[in-house]
Amino acid sequence: MMTLQERIEQLKRERNAVILAHYYTEGEVQDVADFVGDSLALSQRAATTDADVILFAGVHFMGETAKILSPGKTVLMPDMAAGCSLADSCRADEFAAFVAAHPGHTVISYVNTTAEVKALTDIVCTSSNAVQIVESLPADEPILFGPDRNLGNYIRNVTGRENMIVWDGACHVHEEFSLEKILALKAEYPQAKILTHPECKRPIVLVSDYVGSTAGLLKFATEDRSTDTYIVVTEPGVLHQMRKAAPDKRFIPAPPTDSTCGCNNCNFMKLITLQKMADALERMEPQIVIAEEVRAKAERSIRRMLEISQRLGLV
Repeated sequence: MMTLQERIEQLKRERNAVILAHYYTEGEVQDVADFVGDSLALSQRAATTDADVILFAGVHFMGETAKILSPGKTVLMPDMAAGCSLADSCRADEFAAFVAAHPGHTVISYVNTTAEVKALTDIVCTSSNAVQIVESLPADEPILFGPDRNLGNYIRNVTGRENMIVWDGACHVHEEFSLEKILALKAEYPQAKILTHPECKRPIVLVSDYVGSTAGLLKFATEDRSTDTYIVVTEPGVLHQMRKAAPDKRFIPAPPTDSTCGCNNCNFMKLITLQKMADALERMEPQIVIAEEVRAKAERSIRRMLEISQRLGLV
């Protein structure tokens, strides 16, 4: 009898498939992937792969992004219920009204949005490049940013762009971290550095030693030599890669406000399992399907992000 890992490898060869996995999925899911990364890296890989099939071990908007960039490929999602609370906080019809109410603004949308919202967008961004994307525009250019209010306010504070209007959305994972519990961990481990994703609330950002994207947090944690202990304020799936890259260091997941557990999981990411991945490759479904008119408009906003990132040397 083959293990699930062996079955996935066999099916991947038979289907000429590539597996892309986000850092927030379970460790065993990450371990069978061909590439593990954050939203920017996965977007880039989806745009360049020569595989016939992309199996996306992540949430729905990520699978959509892969399909937007690779319309001729089959994109499989192991579980269509793997959504995103941040994307859900920004409905396309409501965002369209928001854009219409602010004519003359450049629309920048976080990649954590649906294809329909990306189709209403001028430039997509990720947490890896959001500050640089905004700074690439003229200082007086009016901007609409959505959907994450915490990331938007972080960008506004870093760049000083007072002419940026921010949509009122949030990620349930990053919204629920407890400042009090993080400070208690810091008191328990005074040598620890606090590493925080910019989707977190401003009080947590202000007490942090480093703020960055998921990939940025991983890079900092594995390269930093000033300490061996880190309090990680993002979805704890990334700790799997941190511990693999730096097994001699201690990585402590930050807890949420309303839980006694030591972590704050994204329940949507945890829906992706090895069994569902094997089943998807076996049946060649569920597949991501996007109307061509929406896909083409969404692609323009993503391509503009990739072009700016390349011009700025971010890729």
